[in-house]
Order: sequence, then C-alpha cells, then structure tokens
Amino acid sequence: MAFNKGTLTLLGQNLIPAKFPESKLVVPKQVIIKSPDGLNIHCQLFEGPGTGKKPAVIYVHGGPPRQMLLGWNYSDYYSNAYASNQYLASLGFAVLSVNYRLGIGYGYEFHQPANAGTAGASEYIDVKAAGEWLAKQPNIDATKIGIYGGSYGGFLTALALGRDSKLFAAGVDIHGVHDRTIDRTQNIISPDRYEKAPDAEKALQVAWESSPVSSVSTWTSPVLMIHGDDDRNVRFSQTTDLVARLREKGVSIETLVIVDDTHHWMKHSNAIKINQATADYFKKKLSK
Repeated sequence: MAFNKGTLTLLGQNLIPAKFPESKLVVPKQVIIKSPDGLNIHCQLFEGPGTGKKPAVIYVHGGPPRQMLLGWNYSDYYSNAYASNQYLASLGFAVLSVNYRLGIGYGYEFHQPANAGTAGASEYIDVKAAGEWLAKQPNIDATKIGIYGGSYGGFLTALALGRDSKLFAAGVDIHGVHDRTIDRTQNIISPDRYEKAPDAEKALQVAWESSPVSSVSTWTSPVLMIHGDDDRNVRFSQTTDLVARLREKGVSIETLVIVDDTHHWMKHSNAIKINQATADYFKKKLSK
C-alpha cells in the first residue's frame, strides 16, 4: 500500500490474477471481548452476508508471540491463515480470530502473563471466552462452533476440544504440541542434575495438566489432525501419540500427513492443501 495526499494506492495491483475473487473478500471487524479475569482480548471477526444462524469457527494463531491484524499479515504463514479465514467466511462461516494473552502488541504484562504455557495454560481462558462470546450472538448457531489453528494454535485447539467439547463441536489441529512434559521439563526433573528444584515434581504435574493429553478422557468432539512428517519445530510423534490416545478413547478422528514437508510448508501447494482440507472438514462437520 502507498499513500499519496490522502489517497490509497494498491502496489502491484497488476500482479493480482484476473480470476482472484476480490469481490468475495470481507472487511474484518474489530471485536474486543472480556476474559473471565477482566483482560481485554482483541479479535477479528470475518463474516459475509446472509441471514439465519450461521456455523462459526474460532481461529487460534501460533507462536505464541504473534499478533493477527485487521488485514493481510506481514508473515507468509499468517497471510495464508488470513486467506483461509476469508475463504471460510465466503462459505458461510463466521470466523473469529483471537489474539490471546502471550501474544504481542498489547504490552509486557499481556505478553508475559502469569501461569501461562507449561505453568498452567492460563491463555486458554481467552480462547474459551471467545467461543462463549460467539455462542451468545443471535446470528450464530451455538451448537456448530468449530476451532482450528497451527503449532501453538494447534496446542490450544486440542486443549479446547479436550476440555470443552460441549462448546467446540469440531476442530482441526495442525502440527500442535500435545504433551508438554516431553523435552520442555526435562531440565527440571532430570535425576542426574547436581541441583534439583524442590518443586520439580509439582512443576511436572502442572505441565501435564497444561497438556491436551491430560484431557483425553473428556474429549468427545471430532477432530482432523494434520502434520508434516519432516517437522523440525514440533515432533511428528506429538500428533501420532495423541491420535493413538483418541482412537483408544473412541473419538471420531481423521488424519492428514503432509509427506516430506516441514513446519512452515516449504511448498505453497501444501499450504493450499491444508487450508482446503480444513474448510472441507468444517463444511462436513458444521454446515447444514
């Protein structure tokens, strides 16, 4: 974009393909909700025209030091996510993208909250609050709210499905972390360390309770799990382990393995494939 005496000029407009469905893009609306502890949570709502109660989807970004915007993101990964949210809106879904605590752009305390991550996953209350906000909207079908995200967003998606299947009817978990006791806590519980924290076992228990695998017993919602088998950021076994646990529990589960690709989809065709698979899954599970 370029500004010239108050006018807006789109750079590289000649590079936009003639078939690009620009007319179907929606302008995201800013939504600010209150988390249970009073924190303001900034969200972006993608919603196309239409009447009646719509199915809805929560989008949870990864990172977590990221910030989703009211426009195309400067990152290729999240630019693709923005396109995915636009596509879901064009299919009749209301999509709410959530900037949960741990993210950037809202101050130090927001970025470094208490009891987050392996210390209690306090950021999840923001995601749940967003789902509950959607459920209260008069134009939303509260029985058809889905959730999806990648990486840390996959972790929060799995946590949502495990803890609150009554709220989240289906989900797409893309290369998420599911057991936070693996690797992340090894340095505090290793028996051969010269010094060991006196509350190391408690820390391990909290890390387990902060992990989606600890909530498999209450997980009933169907899920599509997607992972690249050459992922260098999140171990592929994080997904295969959860898949085995969910199958044993009897949860309806589908899987999509992206062969020979990494965490950031080195092939653009794979990014398109996972976005299309996500949309197809939500259409199957949530659309009338």
